[in-house]
Amino acid sequence: MTTTPTNTPDRARTVPSVLAIDRLQVTFATDGGDVHAVKDVSLDVKAGEVVAIVGESGSGKTVTAKTILGLLPETAVSSGAVVINGNNVISVSKSTLRKIRGRDVAMVFQEPSTALNPVFTVGWQIAEGIRAHAKDGHRVTAKAAKERAVEALRKVGIPDPETRVNYYPHQFSGGQKQRVVIAAALALNPGLIVADEPTTALDVTVQAEILQLLRDLRDNYGTSIVLITHNMGVVADLADRVVVMYQGDVVEEASSRILFAEPKQEYTRNLLAAVPHLGRNSASEGARSRLHQDGKVLVEAKNLTIEYPGRFGRNGFKAVDNVSFTISENEVFGLVGESGSGKSTIGRAIAGLNRTTGGSLKVLGYEMLDFKERTFRPLRKEIGFVFQDPAASFNPHLTIGECVAEPLIIHGKPTAAEARKKVGELLESVQLPASYSERYPHELSGGQRQRASLARSLALNPRLLIADEPTSALDVSVQAKVLDLFKDIQEQFGFAALFISHDLAVVDMLAHWVGVLYKGELVEQGIGNHVMGSPQHDYTKRLIASLPVPDPDEQARRREAHRALLGR
Repeated sequence: MTTTPTNTPDRARTVPSVLAIDRLQVTFATDGGDVHAVKDVSLDVKAGEVVAIVGESGSGKTVTAKTILGLLPETAVSSGAVVINGNNVISVSKSTLRKIRGRDVAMVFQEPSTALNPVFTVGWQIAEGIRAHAKDGHRVTAKAAKERAVEALRKVGIPDPETRVNYYPHQFSGGQKQRVVIAAALALNPGLIVADEPTTALDVTVQAEILQLLRDLRDNYGTSIVLITHNMGVVADLADRVVVMYQGDVVEEASSRILFAEPKQEYTRNLLAAVPHLGRNSASEGARSRLHQDGKVLVEAKNLTIEYPGRFGRNGFKAVDNVSFTISENEVFGLVGESGSGKSTIGRAIAGLNRTTGGSLKVLGYEMLDFKERTFRPLRKEIGFVFQDPAASFNPHLTIGECVAEPLIIHGKPTAAEARKKVGELLESVQLPASYSERYPHELSGGQRQRASLARSLALNPRLLIADEPTSALDVSVQAKVLDLFKDIQEQFGFAALFISHDLAVVDMLAHWVGVLYKGELVEQGIGNHVMGSPQHDYTKRLIASLPVPDPDEQARRREAHRALLGR
């Protein structure tokens, strides 16, 4: 693979650089020797410009971002220059670096729930940065700091900021928490914001709102943004310029339109080709009726209701409301919707992990309304489950082989030799070497762990597989491999599958039949390409319009259509 950077696009020399990185190198000292995370990176960011840094995990993009704020651990050795407002972040004193953070550059972290302290109000946390950066001899009163925190919340579109400044993080939704993190970053009006995967964990509708917020910050306040992401649709929607990194090097740099239209490097072309695109390679392409309508029904929901009881005299919460659908053998049923729509609740109910409270849910002929673990347990071996986060679902004290063999040991009595043989076959079926059975979960990459998770779910040759957001945290190239693998294995083993996701393009690739959930109700269902291509319900239309596509020109048109749909 050629890794020589292409020529950077011409930019107006009259526009000053907010950030200038020159020949940056970052090395980590480890027990196994030095690891060169960033090898020789040079780039700059102009005032009011959005520069996206893209690449797979391990490409060095996040290490580069953390260097900008001096957030590298002590094991890191860096050289070169990272200049912000005339200060080289690499060589300045700790006191100067502290002044630069927040005032000149601020960071928006990927996971707002971990970035916010749960025991303090959001107003206090925003005000903390304001007080910490008060100029010598000019103490900021608590009242003044709170007023500026309210203004920061208002700037990012938090409703009723005068009241919600006193709320705690858990009282905000995921998208609102991300807005709060952005408000904290904006509190001191920095010229540069570094956003590290700011929309990865968000639904497409919430993601669209956050992207519009970042766009407004650029357009209305002249804020420069360094965007770290693996979502090429987000890049096409927001970035003015794109820097592509691979194994610590910059392999290509170009304006957003040029990069998507005419990528020069093979790695960039492969990265773009791996992006799922709504309407391309649809699993239900050409289908005029339900492909498996004559097959045996494995899951049947009729007016299904799932309600969580209230506490301390409060009313219960109805997570699933009067939902009806079926899943037949050999069929992939895609279930889409925002967080809180009830899709994971339905998946867990089918697996016997949540109890139903009304209607009927028959799983492999068993009525789940009167669920009893003793009578349902024999059916568990017929159901596989692929979890969203394989790192959390694997026991870190067990080897991969022991994790994959666990269902075999629970539901059967194989000898040690039989278990080893079966584990080796399962790992090879998901394109992992049998020797990986001796490794521990932390020794595998994210994509490899997800493959091992898939192998574990297939250990007992299930008739039904439930996959809950199995690719949401993966890079696009790794995601493409896992999705192709899922399709091949589903055809090979012939299991039925419930595939839960908020990524419509991914569901379109895999699902024969698609259901759309909104606030616990199934508002639309049908053949996948019919639902995606000609949505009938307003919510489905809004969901599809919110999905960014990896084409800047098409995305600009979609954005305008989305604004028109919302009446803005």
